[in-house]
Amino acid sequence: MRRPAIILSLAAALLSACATYPTPNPQQQRLQSMPQRYNQFDVVMGWEVKPSDGGTVVQGIVKNVRYYMMRGLEIWVVPLDSAGKEITRGVTYIIPSDLPLDHSADFTVKLPVTVTAGERLRFTYKYSGNDGGDADKGGGIDWMQSFVTVVPAR
Repeated sequence: MRRPAIILSLAAALLSACATYPTPNPQQQRLQSMPQRYNQFDVVMGWEVKPSDGGTVVQGIVKNVRYYMMRGLEIWVVPLDSAGKEITRGVTYIIPSDLPLDHSADFTVKLPVTVTAGERLRFTYKYSGNDGGDADKGGGIDWMQSFVTVVPAR
């Protein structure tokens, strides 16, 4: 009688050990909670636009979803006027310079002008992507991409 109870307890313990849950990734949770998002083949970006000391701050997270390594990632943000012309620009450089596959980095871009709901922002990001080959012999690619988004109401 005792033997089946021990075997049953042992089986339950072994089966429950296999049912583990992944540890939540705080960066991924923050990325998913951002009010604005951009998804492309190489990056996923999430950000929010906030007023700050007579200007505007764009704070967000960028995630490398394509390359073994992204190097020298820059993110430019440009507010556009009603005719689509550049008003000013701000830039941030992701430090450290290397952003491995499936890793995320925070970014902050400060703009010296106030940006309000309904206005447009042009994001441009550029980097050197590498899939693990020798970059000196053509193993990497330089890439630049832009997109325009509308600032949502807060």
